[in-house]
Amino acid sequence: MLALGLFLLGLAVLIVGSELLVRGGSRIAAMLGISPIVVGLTVVSIGTSFPELAVGIEAAIQGNGAIAVGNIAGTNIVNLLLILGLVAVLRPLKFELTTLRLDLPSMVIAALTLLFMGFDLQLSRAEGIIMVLLAIGYTALVVKSARVQSVAVRREFSQEFAVPPRPRAGRTEFWTNLTALLGGIIIIVVGADWLVDGAVELARLIGASDAFIGLTVVAIGTSAPELVTAIVATVRGERNIAIGNLIGSSTYNILLILGITALVPSGGIPVSPSLAYIDIPVMVAVVVACVPLFLTRRGINRIEGSVMIAAYFVYLVYLLITRI
Repeated sequence: MLALGLFLLGLAVLIVGSELLVRGGSRIAAMLGISPIVVGLTVVSIGTSFPELAVGIEAAIQGNGAIAVGNIAGTNIVNLLLILGLVAVLRPLKFELTTLRLDLPSMVIAALTLLFMGFDLQLSRAEGIIMVLLAIGYTALVVKSARVQSVAVRREFSQEFAVPPRPRAGRTEFWTNLTALLGGIIIIVVGADWLVDGAVELARLIGASDAFIGLTVVAIGTSAPELVTAIVATVRGERNIAIGNLIGSSTYNILLILGITALVPSGGIPVSPSLAYIDIPVMVAVVVACVPLFLTRRGINRIEGSVMIAAYFVYLVYLLITRI
């Protein structure tokens, strides 16, 4: 019960910290005159992936590299099958052209990069540097593509992230948002420590591997901010931000988050055989399957969303049968 309680407390703290970081960071960037659409496509995408970064670094420091790698592979599977499937069931999805032309190919390249680099059962520091450089290149392309976004998407980003003019309270508002940003980072770090400690202890108690815990409970937990954001945005009828960031986060999770995590230990991160030869290929298969699915009608209907959800639960049952 103590291990479960520590895990759940860490998860709750991660969600709160993520919200503070995303809101504080996006508002500061907007106050500095950065375009709302650029803020949404970069600050928010990276910010919603920050829990995965904190968990990955904490796991790497503790010598539990399987949790770090499993969390990224599992999170991307959750994002693409479970969360996208759920929002498509609630309301059929339509993708922006930029998502299909930039985010989708980038996600495929990132997934194949991880498959190739992890095949030798190790993510070295050199490979981490390459992944971070690819993430920087992807960010540059995202910022460049923001200039050609549709008027409707620009309006949605402006409504979500633009700062209303308040000359008298400008300085106070800046420091308030900076406090939220820094507080969010600190809270996420603390929450990640608790979550990883609780997850490792749970794995030991039930006899499961670190990879299994990373692929399931940790992956679903760190995807909670994206899940809540996507569902709320769907209910409100404003999903361009949530869905675009969901796909963008899948790329950042691999290139930026896992890349930085690989830089922390001197010897890089070990990748277990089950992750390298089963779970990462499953993630790649899911990403590749998204290409024809997304391009067919530039969206996902309710039937396809239901199939995606069912596919995720089939994979989850497979993990429960084979990894415990």
